[in-house]
Amino acid sequence: MDARLQRRVQRYGWDRAVDDYEQGWRAQLEPAQSLMLDMAAPRMGDRVLDVACGTGLVSFRAAALVGRGGKVVGTDISEGMIEVARRIATEQGIPHASFEHCDAEALPFADATFDAALCGLGLMYVPDPVEALREMQRTLKPGGRAAAAVWGARQGCGWAEIFPITDARVASEVCPLFFHLGTKDMLARAFLSAGFVDVRHRRISTVLHYADADEALAAVFRGGPVALAYSRFDTATRQAVHAEYLDSIAAYRVGDGYRIPGEFVIAAARAPFSEQA
Repeated sequence: MDARLQRRVQRYGWDRAVDDYEQGWRAQLEPAQSLMLDMAAPRMGDRVLDVACGTGLVSFRAAALVGRGGKVVGTDISEGMIEVARRIATEQGIPHASFEHCDAEALPFADATFDAALCGLGLMYVPDPVEALREMQRTLKPGGRAAAAVWGARQGCGWAEIFPITDARVASEVCPLFFHLGTKDMLARAFLSAGFVDVRHRRISTVLHYADADEALAAVFRGGPVALAYSRFDTATRQAVHAEYLDSIAAYRVGDGYRIPGEFVIAAARAPFSEQA
C-alpha cells in the first residue's frame, strides 16, 4: 500500500473506531501496556513521549508515574483519538498530560526533549516503523529510555482472521504486514536499525475475554483496525463478515462468551550517548 494512502486509512479508520475502542480493547491491551511501562520505567519528574497514544490509555498511566513535576505528551494520527484524550485530561484534572495530532514518522519536537518514549500497539500501523523509532530516538535525551509493544506472530493471535475476512471485500489490504514486527525478533531488530542500544525484548501470551458474540464483533469491526472498511459495508456484507469471523473464533467459545488467545512482543532500549552514536 502507498504510504500516503496507508496513513490516510489509519487516520480516518481510527477516527471511526474511537467510540468503541476503549470498551473493546482497554482490558485486552493492559498486559502489554503494563509490561511496556515496566520496561521503560518512567520516573518522577520525567518528560515522556507516548507515540500513537490513542485515547491516552498509556499516557495517563505514565502521567501518574511521573507526577505533576513531570510531563507526558501523547501523539496520534487520529484527530478523533486526540480529542477524546484531551477531554479526559481536562475532565480528570491532569494538566501535565497534553496531546498533539501528528504523524509518528515526523514528530514536531526538538532533539533531546524527552527522558522516555513509548509506543503501545501502534507501530503495526505505521508505513515505516523504523523511521518512527528513529524519530522517537531523535527526541530522546542521550541515554533516554524507549519501549514499544506490538501484537505477536499471526499464529499466536486467535483473532487474526479478521484481516483476510475484511481484505476479501476491499480493494487493498487494510493493514499490510500487521504481524511482521511480532515475528521472531523483528521488533528488536527494528530498534537496532533505528540506532538504539541495549535492546531487549519479551514475548508474552494473553487471553482476550469477551462476554458474548456482540462484544467480540464490536471490538474487531467497530473498535479496531478495520473500522473504516467496515463502516462502508452494506447490511448483507456486515452479516457475512460477522458470520465468517465468529466461525473463525468458534474454537474459543466458552458458554456465551469467548476466550481468544493472543500474543504480544515488547521491546525496550536506550538512546545512545554521543560517543555511541
